[in-house]
Amino acid sequence: METGKPSLFIEINKTNYIFVAATYDDKQNFKIVEKIIIPNNDLNEKTFSNLNQLEKIIKENLRIIEDKLNHIFKEINLILDDFNYSCINISGFKKLNGSQLLKENISYILNSLKLNIMENEKKKTILNIFNSKSILDGNTLENLPIGLFGDFYIHELTFLLIENNDFKNIKQIFSKNHLKVKKIFVKDFIEGIQLIDFDKNIENFFKIKISQKNSKIFFFEKGSLRYSEQFNFGTNIIIKDISKICSIKSELIEKMLLKNIFINEKYEDDELIEEKYFVEGNFRKIRKKLIKDIASARIEEIIKIIFNQNINSEILKKNSGKIYTFVEDKFIFNNFKKSFKNYLSLNNNFESQFINEFELDQTILNATNLSNYGWIKEAVPITQSKNTLITRIFKSLFG
Repeated sequence: METGKPSLFIEINKTNYIFVAATYDDKQNFKIVEKIIIPNNDLNEKTFSNLNQLEKIIKENLRIIEDKLNHIFKEINLILDDFNYSCINISGFKKLNGSQLLKENISYILNSLKLNIMENEKKKTILNIFNSKSILDGNTLENLPIGLFGDFYIHELTFLLIENNDFKNIKQIFSKNHLKVKKIFVKDFIEGIQLIDFDKNIENFFKIKISQKNSKIFFFEKGSLRYSEQFNFGTNIIIKDISKICSIKSELIEKMLLKNIFINEKYEDDELIEEKYFVEGNFRKIRKKLIKDIASARIEEIIKIIFNQNINSEILKKNSGKIYTFVEDKFIFNNFKKSFKNYLSLNNNFESQFINEFELDQTILNATNLSNYGWIKEAVPITQSKNTLITRIFKSLFG
């Protein structure tokens, strides 16, 4: 980032549009100079549903920031959260028969894999390509083994893709505001890098985020985003189950959770919910243990589907690492933390750790660094031009 010149970042998530202008001073100190957060009523089922409304929001807030900073922005970095994208892992190989591995060999593999993806995923656009694995004669190597001798070389790439229609809409929305999209970041990618910065000793980890209405999981292996999956359920199904089985309103349950009355580990069988939590005339004898058991059973099912019995991620669990978990609803988490911990700890290969949501300022700093310098595991930076993709791969790999 040029000293003193602000860069513009826009994050779109399920609740907000976030506009951030950031800069570096002459001592390379990072600073957010302007921030606007407004409610998001546009993102419907992880796709843009009202392009005209979004275009208007961008125009209005862009003008506010440009007027305050006396600066005209020509490009933006876009961060997409809770957005529908896909991860595809694919491998290519080269028989060496004792000869030396050359740049041209790896170039051929990369081009072949990229063309394979483009031919088989014609409705999608490539956002990122990661160097996932380099294996020479059965040995996994940290760096590209150019110049080494061997018999058989395998190179694995991970592709991040979004729907062509979404990509087209993104470009259209910002071009109408005279902005070029410099980079598109999937927020899971940024958060994975933040976790690596947080604990540099961890190479393999899952992150699980359980929100009220949806959940998701992603996996990093040695610095590469390898897998992601989203689910259309969250902690609200715990409230619904309690409400249905106990025949009490959701509002009443939420009132109890606010008071943390289920935070204890054990209850006597005859210990009832106090009458003061019921509206006058609606008191019912409900055992605290019953509600605790209902919540525990539902949490067990949530964790089973997302992680413990998820066959889509089974092969990734062979290596040891960590499970970082963020539960958005703090009242659910505070009351039933023990249940979350117990079921997340069933896989002995992975140490479970609960985390808080990342601060916006740190996310923007990481996005800034990625925008300027890329990521060590990227085979190609995010690109908007298909006809220069191969060139960018070469530059990223071989300098």
